[in-house]
Amino acid sequence: MNKKKWINIVSIYSIIYTVITLLNSVLYLSNGVYEDPSGNWHELDRAIILLIGVTAFKLCTDLPVKPLVLKYIIAYVPSQLLAFVYVWFSGLREELAKTAYRDIWINFTSLFILLCAVNAITSICKKKRKKAL
Repeated sequence: MNKKKWINIVSIYSIIYTVITLLNSVLYLSNGVYEDPSGNWHELDRAIILLIGVTAFKLCTDLPVKPLVLKYIIAYVPSQLLAFVYVWFSGLREELAKTAYRDIWINFTSLFILLCAVNAITSICKKKRKKAL
């Protein structure tokens, strides 16, 4: 991987982590919660889960597989399973919420779909530009 791709991955990761963290803070504050009840582990867990998703997405979408949907499935399935494994291991550290697996599935899948949509739109725009030239 060249330097530009690494910078792209780190930038995407940083932007998504910042937006998610800010959104989480705003939601807590709007509900009258002034401190994150899960503390610092929650921040580290969010960072690791996001790292799993972004890394798997970037690595797998560069595979020479057609169609694009198949690339997304190849990226999604193992990375979602790895996220579930991480949640299970975090349950050894502290008791999990009853909805922990559902929550990680919803959050991980939502973000993954958003990344897929952005990537698909970008790919379509690149193809149109190439045809126009």
